[in-house]
Amino acid sequence: MSETATPEKNGTSTGRVLRWLLGAQIVLALGLIIIDIGPSIPRLLNPSSQPELDQPTRPGDQTRRYRPRDPANPGPGVSPDMPRRLVAERAEIDGAPGLRLRGAITPGDGARIVEELRAASAQIVTLDSPGGSVSDALEIGRVLREMEVQTRLEAAAVCLSACPYVFVGGSARAVAGDARLGVHQHSFGTSTVLPAFLAVEDIQRGQAEVLAHFDAMGVDLRIMGPALGTPADEIYILTAEELTEWNVVTE
Repeated sequence: MSETATPEKNGTSTGRVLRWLLGAQIVLALGLIIIDIGPSIPRLLNPSSQPELDQPTRPGDQTRRYRPRDPANPGPGVSPDMPRRLVAERAEIDGAPGLRLRGAITPGDGARIVEELRAASAQIVTLDSPGGSVSDALEIGRVLREMEVQTRLEAAAVCLSACPYVFVGGSARAVAGDARLGVHQHSFGTSTVLPAFLAVEDIQRGQAEVLAHFDAMGVDLRIMGPALGTPADEIYILTAEELTEWNVVTE
């Protein structure tokens, strides 16, 4: 006679299957994490050895260390009281209505600052920002150009990482002699674990949007050389000659 399976045996078999499925899911998740962060491991183990941001630059020595995890405090050389989100202060600049924008660019700042720009009927905007959200910076930059607003970096100001996307939106653009404008690689999208091919697609779409923005604003696309070639934990400070030759400034 054949032996009939008892409830206890069925329960044991089901438990084994569930444990096997759980183990397989854990292995798959670990594999995806390794694929996703694998290229970053060398940078985590061996962070940038470049000088800090407070060290002066000269042609050929323009790369400085940048801490991307905290845009408001990317390192020495940026004011320690830099706001953690973009602050808009209305001001009269050269006799015209304007805004002084200062602080890191956080998600949601785009719509908020655009509203401030329109409400103030701003004609001139000054910037002092170490960077932050790329999409919000692009949004502000596009509206600046639509409104034909001038942009400026005043003495000792910084405009790093995503900030140049705001700056180049200006219809006329000027940088003070001791101000600093810098570019580097960006990460795009949300910080979730994705298969490598999806992560690459996300980055490529973001870089294409940045390239199109520079092109639409009349900036020489040679700027994409240092923008793509400088790791996220470093920043490339443009020289006065590059700012002029690449049409980043207009005066």
